[in-house]
Amino acid sequence: MHLKDSKITVLKIGSSLLIDENRKIRKKWLSNFAKNVNELKRLNQKIVIVSSGAIAMGCKKMNIIKRNLKLDKSQAMASIGQIELMNLFSEIFKKYKINISQILLTLEDTEQRRRSLNARRTFENLFNLDYMPIVNENDTTATSEIKYGDNDRLASRVAQIVNADNLIIFSDVDGLYTDNPKKNTKAKLIKIIKDIDKDLKGINIKGINEYGSGGMKTKIEAAKICQLSGCNMIITNGLKDDPIKNILNTDNYTLFEPKISKLDARKKWILSSISPKGSVVIDNGANKALANGKSLLAAGIKKVIGKFNKGDHIKVLNKKNNEIARGLTSFSSEEINKILGRHSTEIVKILGYVSKSEVIHKDDMVSL
Repeated sequence: MHLKDSKITVLKIGSSLLIDENRKIRKKWLSNFAKNVNELKRLNQKIVIVSSGAIAMGCKKMNIIKRNLKLDKSQAMASIGQIELMNLFSEIFKKYKINISQILLTLEDTEQRRRSLNARRTFENLFNLDYMPIVNENDTTATSEIKYGDNDRLASRVAQIVNADNLIIFSDVDGLYTDNPKKNTKAKLIKIIKDIDKDLKGINIKGINEYGSGGMKTKIEAAKICQLSGCNMIITNGLKDDPIKNILNTDNYTLFEPKISKLDARKKWILSSISPKGSVVIDNGANKALANGKSLLAAGIKKVIGKFNKGDHIKVLNKKNNEIARGLTSFSSEEINKILGRHSTEIVKILGYVSKSEVIHKDDMVSL
C-alpha cells in the first residue's frame, strides 16, 4: 500500500531529530514535520506519533548530561521532560490546528492482551474526537526488566494495536544498506525487503549503523512484528527538511512489505493465541448476525461456560455446541451472566456502570 492510500499511519521519531548535538531544539525541522503531518491528515489519514525525547528534554531543562544516567535519575528526568516535550508538540501543531493527546505505555500494556485491548479503545476514541495521539514509553515508572528500552519496537506494537497500514521510522540514514554507508561509499540502499532472513542473508546488521537506543537491530525486530501484523514498515532519513514528503515523492527509503494481509494478521493473532478461557452459547439470531459480519451482543447469548476476564480469548458456540467463532471479550464471564439475553441499552442499569455495547466487537472476532 502506498503512503497516500494509508488509512492509519504511525510515525516514529527519535530524540536526535528533536534535539541536535548542541542540545538545541530543532524547531525548524519539527515545524516542517508538522506541515507534512497536516498534509497526511488532509488525505483523511489517522496519525499516531511515537516520540522519544522525554529524558533528553528533561536533561536539557535541568542542564544535566544524559550519558551514564542511572535508572532512577532517568525516571526523574523523564517526568520533567514529558511536560516539556508535550508543550513543544502543542506549540508546533497548534499552527495547523491539530489537537494532540498523550499516551504513555509500558511493555506490559502492549504485551498483555487485555491491556492492549484497552489501549486500542483509547486510540479509537481519540481518533473519533479528532485528536492525534503522541505515544512514548512510560519511562517514569518502567524498570529495566519491563522496559522496551527503544521506541522502534514500541512503535511496531502500537502499529499492531491500531491496525495501521504503515509505520514510518525516521532515522539518520536513508534506510537499510548492504554495509555502513558512512564508512563504505559502495554500500547500496536496500529498497524493498519481503523476507528478512532471505533478503538480509550475509549482511552484518550489527555493524551497519548503530544509533538511538538500539540501532538497526531493533528496527529489524520492529519490522518482523509489522510483517506479521499486515503493516508496511519504512525506514527513511528523518534529517531531511520534509521527511514525509520525501516518501511521497521518491523511493529513497527501505520498505519492509508485510507477509500477510491485515485481515489475515488479525485472524492469526486471535487464532494463535493461547487456549480459550471459556465459551458463550448463542441463539440462531446471533448466529446469523455473526455470519453477516456483525458484532456479538448480549441479547443473543444464551449461556456462559467457564470463568474468564474482560479481554480474554473465548469461543463462540451455536445451540448445537459447535464452535463458530473466536474472539476477545469486552466483558467478564460474571458480567455476561448478568446481561445475557438483555438489550444493550439495559447494560448500564444492570451493571451499574457504563461499559461497551458489544460483548465481542466484530474487529476482535474471527468466524470459523
